[in-house]
Amino acid sequence: MTANAITIRRARREDVDKIVAMLADDALGKTRERIEAPLPDSYFQAFARVDADPNITLVVAEEASVVVGCLQLCILPGLSSQGASRGLIEDVRVDGSRRSRGIGEQLVRWAVGEARAQGCKLVELLTHQTRVDAQRFYERLGFARSHIGMTIRF
Repeated sequence: MTANAITIRRARREDVDKIVAMLADDALGKTRERIEAPLPDSYFQAFARVDADPNITLVVAEEASVVVGCLQLCILPGLSSQGASRGLIEDVRVDGSRRSRGIGEQLVRWAVGEARAQGCKLVELLTHQTRVDAQRFYERLGFARSHIGMTIRF
């Protein structure tokens, strides 16, 4: 089943509640996010920093004026690969009631196209090792396993 009339647009402050809810809507996200009313101000402060950064674009997918997905694209300039920039896709989420309808695919394809348009030579993303379905999804879209991700949490 495909998504109906999905619009991808830059996220706005009023989208933060819905974005955080989607980030928290799985076993891993529940341990990282704080769903409270109102949301902790740290989310709005982070949104302001992201929104002001010219190398980061946080977008949402809308269906019938309802936010149903989100994604963050970071453009990372670098010296490697002859000074190539690369795109980093993060925080891809689709509302639990709207999954398997092509929304995530539209978001990822948008990000890949945007990275290419901004001169990136490659696009990377990370997905947790336990998210096997997500790994299959990204491979279906042309991503290949290439690195071992490592993290330090503070």
